[in-house]
Amino acid sequence: MSEPAAERTDAELVSADFAALFDRHAVALHRYLARRAGTGLADDLLAQTFLIAYERRGAYDRTRPDARPWLYGIAGNLLRRRSRDEVRQYQAWARTGVDPVAADHAGRVADAVDAQVAAGRLAGALAALAYPDREVLLLVAWGELSYPEVAAALDIPIGTVRSRLHRARARIRAAAPTSRGD
Repeated sequence: MSEPAAERTDAELVSADFAALFDRHAVALHRYLARRAGTGLADDLLAQTFLIAYERRGAYDRTRPDARPWLYGIAGNLLRRRSRDEVRQYQAWARTGVDPVAADHAGRVADAVDAQVAAGRLAGALAALAYPDREVLLLVAWGELSYPEVAAALDIPIGTVRSRLHRARARIRAAAPTSRGD
């Protein structure tokens, strides 16, 4: 009898039990995609991500026990194809001050005007970031990937991850309201 999926690495699951790989990572990946693309598109992007992963499972580098960077890399490629829509979403958020993901889930407007203003500034700052900088920032912040995992997902050196993240954080900090009631 084979060992349970919970005790197996992602590398083993890619070829042996792809459904268990989906069960292990789908919720976190869906949450990340919903933050990036909205809940309406997240389901489709998640399905496309796992379809592509399934089709390419034979090419997976089995020396990597964690498939998250690989899956986030596939999802990132799908997101890159629709980055113009993402910028429009952040621009709408900046104009209205209403987070479309929170509005979809909660069905209500933010309670505090200050929170709306801050959210609008954040969204405007996200929309203004260059796509590579925004992608690294959101993989760290919303995808909860480590620097090495982001580097693997995007197939870039870790130094590039650090510099993009530093640049993105500086721009986001510059857009954040100050404690003086700005």
